[in-house]
Amino acid sequence: MTSHHSKRAAPIYERTRRFRFYCPSLLPGIVQTESHTDTILRAIMRRRAIPDDIDEAVAVRMQRQRYLRGDRRYSIIVEESALRCGIGSADVWSGQLGHLLRVSTLPSVSLGVIPFGVGREAAWPVESFYMFDDAEVNVELVAGYLTVTQPREIGLYAQAFSELAALAVFGARARNLISEAVEATAMGDGEQT
Repeated sequence: MTSHHSKRAAPIYERTRRFRFYCPSLLPGIVQTESHTDTILRAIMRRRAIPDDIDEAVAVRMQRQRYLRGDRRYSIIVEESALRCGIGSADVWSGQLGHLLRVSTLPSVSLGVIPFGVGREAAWPVESFYMFDDAEVNVELVAGYLTVTQPREIGLYAQAFSELAALAVFGARARNLISEAVEATAMGDGEQT
């Protein structure tokens, strides 16, 4: 996630009105704090052996968050495990979860959490993916991103998103799961990396 990649993604964030994000293990960048984003991007930089332009990349990502307060709509589904991954120090992670609680109350954001132990006959966790209207899907991979633009394939991701959303809890129930993760972090039960 170099600043070059972050800048290259700017036009799609500018033109998209309906975002659908599914993240099984991490929180999507649009709801990350600056310190959490810095921690994640530094880990990616080390893994991919890419140049250190993290400060600029973090700034670009933080600038995107201005869209959360506009007329765009964000439907975000995360697995409960994403609330417990604890990437960064305990302070970074508890700050991140507190930020997520605040963002989840914005009128433009619909945040769903798929709880541990939910029955999964048809919708099991898949790779992280980010849908931009019905025009494009970005799939997060270890080595980078895969961009999907074929309508039939985008339709498959839309179907997967709907199935995963049907398993999620929203509103107060989702915020209760986030609050439980905050408490676990405060008690030292969260895994910190």
